[in-house]
Amino acid sequence: AVEYALARLLASWGVEPAAMLGYSLGEYVAACLSGALDLSEALALVAERARLIDALPEGAMLAVPLAAAELVPMLPADVDLAADNGPGLAVAAGPEQAVAELEAELTRRELPARRLTSTHAFHSRMLAPIEAGLTAWAASNLHPRAPDVPYVSNVTGTWITEAELRDPGYWARHATSPVRFGQGLATLLADAEPALVELGPGQS
Repeated sequence: AVEYALARLLASWGVEPAAMLGYSLGEYVAACLSGALDLSEALALVAERARLIDALPEGAMLAVPLAAAELVPMLPADVDLAADNGPGLAVAAGPEQAVAELEAELTRRELPARRLTSTHAFHSRMLAPIEAGLTAWAASNLHPRAPDVPYVSNVTGTWITEAELRDPGYWARHATSPVRFGQGLATLLADAEPALVELGPGQS
């Protein structure tokens, strides 16, 4: 909601995006601002996703000062890469005990990992039980269109396609797949002279 309001405020001042990249739920904001989803659809999608996740077991998330390629071999069997944020910064997610074991191993290696404020292991296989329900809900309730403003997918790290938007399963994959933010930022920075504006509620 904050990002959407800030973007609308900037638009009232004549500042319009040429392209966008959201982070996790921020992709819903990008889809809405791009014209791919109506605001009412995006809000309903957020609410349905939250309703389904609320019924799942709780989990934990850990920000780690390692590249994804360095972190993945260290992950316990039931912990997943939840976000690839760029060189030297990734996020792991999974059951509380398994994440605590990973945290202890990182401490042993003198790597200052940081717990994220999160009730569940977002962007991990712990959310897999909601995939069928969220896909079915999206098929019945979303009517996506080709975006008027291009934006980058968290799932692929490159430009969203109309085929992805029209696939109800995309929104389920978005919930369980790692956030490919580092790749997404690289996609935006491929522009020879980018001017980046970050919109958000705080320091995340």
